[in-house]
Amino acid sequence: MKIKSIHPVKKSKAELPLYLESIKAGFPSPADDFIDKKLDLNDLLIKHPVATFFVRVSGDSMLGAGIHSGDILVVDRALEAVNDNIVVAVINSELTVKRLRTTRGKVVLMPENSNYKPIEISENDDFSIWGVVTSVIHKV
Repeated sequence: MKIKSIHPVKKSKAELPLYLESIKAGFPSPADDFIDKKLDLNDLLIKHPVATFFVRVSGDSMLGAGIHSGDILVVDRALEAVNDNIVVAVINSELTVKRLRTTRGKVVLMPENSNYKPIEISENDDFSIWGVVTSVIHKV
């Protein structure tokens, strides 16, 4: 899965109604009487605005993690990447999105699609982690 474009976060308020009742997969009947509060998606998705960016991805190597080609990822650079995080990484000047696995001193970037092989990072690779993926924005 490759990075298609990178966008910085622009903090602005966009509060939308959040209904008190959860929606069942049946006949919906929302009414203004059930509005709990206003919800700003920035507050929900972005914990560290200065260290967060959006990135659009292309490819299908992360389908098992719910990341599809064309999705937008919310990536937080303030978080420390730990084992099992999904990360945006740079390997030899190429950006990618993979699951981070660290075992016995080895770093492996794991795809979430069996059609792709894991990428084992060697000491000869130019490697860095740009940030931890915290959310996926996916159109249906």
